[in-house]
Amino acid sequence: MIASDLFDWPESLPFGDVFAMDVEPWRWLPLIKEALAGFDFGAHSQRPDLPSGLHIEGDVYLHPSAKLPPYGYIKGPVYIGPECQLRPGVYIRGNVIAGKGSVLGNSCEYKNCLLLENVETPHYNYVGDSILGNRAHLGAGVICANLKLARDEVKVRLGDDERVPTGLRKLGAILGDGAEVGCNGVLQPGSILGRRAAVISCVFQGYLPAGKLVIPDTQYRIVERPD
Repeated sequence: MIASDLFDWPESLPFGDVFAMDVEPWRWLPLIKEALAGFDFGAHSQRPDLPSGLHIEGDVYLHPSAKLPPYGYIKGPVYIGPECQLRPGVYIRGNVIAGKGSVLGNSCEYKNCLLLENVETPHYNYVGDSILGNRAHLGAGVICANLKLARDEVKVRLGDDERVPTGLRKLGAILGDGAEVGCNGVLQPGSILGRRAAVISCVFQGYLPAGKLVIPDTQYRIVERPD
């Protein structure tokens, strides 16, 4: 599995030279910090219209068209792209890139994550050490769990008997373009959803191929996702 299996890189994001499309997608996570370190924050002046209740620390880029909330917390380095919406109570903890048109919702928490274009995370989500593809959507209360109880290396489950070492102790979820998770769902560490794959509210772990739908039952049922 490589990144191009899951994503198309959006032209609006200025970091395409950092995130190679021919590597395993989880290899992108350590590159978020590298990409932001190479961004010239000094070339962009601070927005003059910052709400008084929005606390900002460190290097933070907010595109002039991004909609800002009356209160929230952002700790850099952070890149917020064009037409993004930041909603009240947003908590951004650093090493976050959000592409054009993405929604970073009310009472949601983000750290070391990459959101491509038009990602929707509107309500009470935790997105840590995760990558969300173009038009990916998390329902209210969805959690991308990023740390095993054993606190050891996360291995990606690509098949019944295939466990791929990632070299990462913290790895949340990786959602391909158009993937979705229903309200209050939990994606266990290292879960991967292919393009347009969807998980109806449940706890899910493993790899869901493109276009598949998980329906909660006494056991997982995987069926074709309807158009």
